[in-house]
Amino acid sequence: YRFARYRDQPRIDTEGVIGAEFTSLLARAQGGDEAAFTLIFRDVQPALVRYLRVIVPGSADDAAADTWEKVLSGLPRFRGGEPAFRAWLFTIARHRAADLGRVQARRPTVELAGSGAEDRLTVPDAADLALERLATRAALAAVAALPQDQAEIIALRVVAGLDAQQVARIVGKSPGAVRVAAHRGLRRLAQLAQRADVTL
Repeated sequence: YRFARYRDQPRIDTEGVIGAEFTSLLARAQGGDEAAFTLIFRDVQPALVRYLRVIVPGSADDAAADTWEKVLSGLPRFRGGEPAFRAWLFTIARHRAADLGRVQARRPTVELAGSGAEDRLTVPDAADLALERLATRAALAAVAALPQDQAEIIALRVVAGLDAQQVARIVGKSPGAVRVAAHRGLRRLAQLAQRADVTL
């Protein structure tokens, strides 16, 4: 995703919403079609991992794996369209992240320096992709530096693409409080970017 301006408010553009095809993909995935599930997974996985990197920075991949495990077990019973699916998935992710946080608090670990394999591109591509990846990491780091409630709300609204009502249900706040927190957080990000002389 990338920063963009919309009505003089900074926002992050996200890509990869399935749209009208989602209903048939979901029905096929619920019937056991692995290819259909893979398309849904590939669509939402980047946003899911980005969200989890904001709320559980050191354990995003573990939380994402736990989330998909729960999604797979509950998928046959799920009813709703794409927005409802995304809200359901991110609600599960939030619960998995909280559970993981509690486990880690009981058993603190020391992280070893990684091999860097997770940073390597999985397919060869142009330098533009590497620059975009750096920009994405910088944007996520900026969001993660906000107060926790603002960071999570912005991640859900902007990265996950959920509306204020869905985010309100997930975080247990009113839609108005969600809008205020998102506005404050985005304004703070804009101020930080201006100070760093970054064009949004």
